[in-house]
Amino acid sequence: MKIDRPFNTFTKAEYQSIIPEHKRYSDFNTLGLYRSILENEKLTTEEKFEVLDLANEHFQKTFDFLVLKDPSTWFDLTHLGKELSRGQQWDLWNEVKARQEKILKDKRIKHRSFGTYSKHDCGVPECPYDGLMVHPKSPLAESHIHFKSDKNLWAQKEKSKKRKTDRKNSKKLIDRDFGLE
Repeated sequence: MKIDRPFNTFTKAEYQSIIPEHKRYSDFNTLGLYRSILENEKLTTEEKFEVLDLANEHFQKTFDFLVLKDPSTWFDLTHLGKELSRGQQWDLWNEVKARQEKILKDKRIKHRSFGTYSKHDCGVPECPYDGLMVHPKSPLAESHIHFKSDKNLWAQKEKSKKRKTDRKNSKKLIDRDFGLE
């Protein structure tokens, strides 16, 4: 069976009938379900909370991994209906980064090319690269996961250049001291 309708057109009763029977539908998409809770204009804030609770009863592991796969959706769902100041948002996004790092470490995931980080999404409607899967270090990549514990590759290159110039300068000093110029 198929749903054949976007989730964001559902009412609360339709969510309540489809979520428990999700295995019967071949086109059921949990990420689409969570995004639709935010986008659905038919639901009040209280109804959105009820649908979110129902979805979390059935897909708690998916919701927990959503912090890594689509952090902005996870953030918006966990702070649904709250007015946050800029400073509070900054602190909460630092918490999101900490959660991401913990999940990557616990699951022993070395790469970071999945979810919203694996696709080009510049926001320009006519962009020919929109939705294209890209390597995280590619110039087409719009965002990437970065933690304070990551190695700074730029600093390594700078250190290498500095050592190279130091070696050249020390050779010049030795040549000058021994009159080999």
